[in-house]
Amino acid sequence: MYPPNASPVLALYDVTKVHGHGDAAVRALDGVSLALPAGGFTAVMGPSGSGKSTLLHCAAGLDRPTSGSVVVDGHALESLDETALTRLRRERMGFVFQSFNLVPTLTVAQNVTLPLEFAGRRSSPAVVRTLLERLGLANRADRMPAELSGGQQQRVAIARAMLARPAVLFADEPTGALDTQAAREVLDLLREAVRESGQTVVMVTHDPVAASYADSVIFFADGRIDGSLPRPDAATVAARMARLASAVPAAQAGGVR
Repeated sequence: MYPPNASPVLALYDVTKVHGHGDAAVRALDGVSLALPAGGFTAVMGPSGSGKSTLLHCAAGLDRPTSGSVVVDGHALESLDETALTRLRRERMGFVFQSFNLVPTLTVAQNVTLPLEFAGRRSSPAVVRTLLERLGLANRADRMPAELSGGQQQRVAIARAMLARPAVLFADEPTGALDTQAAREVLDLLREAVRESGQTVVMVTHDPVAASYADSVIFFADGRIDGSLPRPDAATVAARMARLASAVPAAQAGGVR
């Protein structure tokens, strides 16, 4: 469950996102409002074309909504220019994607500290070492990404996202490229980050098992929130997703994510 009386660290107010113009316009988000507290793990799910990835991109400032307001850690994103928005993403947001996005010519430790270096900030070697130990990477600090398994590479990506202790960690299908065991390890790490460090995680996933690691699941359909499920289990999530998928017209499949 979410912490009681927690203030929102991420809030969307009547957010819309329209792709295209005229008859070809697609409304990917249709007046979405939600507030997520600090220290929670939220999964976002929906059929293909439901708008779940568009929601994440707008919430993280990777895309600008057509209308409405997004507030992250007290900052209204629409009021920021691109320079300020980039700075906020570096300092107060973390990102983990299906592709690991590691620099192949840098070591594990160098990949982890790279975003801080871009931001002109120094990282304590002791802090980096402690974080790598916590994620089971202490003996891999000097290895190159090509020497690691997929699960280990994703753990490096999580360490990189967590190093600056962001207000929100956004994860877009973080287990999509992993086998079952590696996926469990990654999800355990994300859940531990919430439980032990008070981290806030927002994860887009298509996998009911992955969603069951979250405190709550938000379901999307046709660009709108279609309910939520606290304390989810995989079977209940799968059943809810099956109902949503059956309601999606065949012509809509493959549309906006």
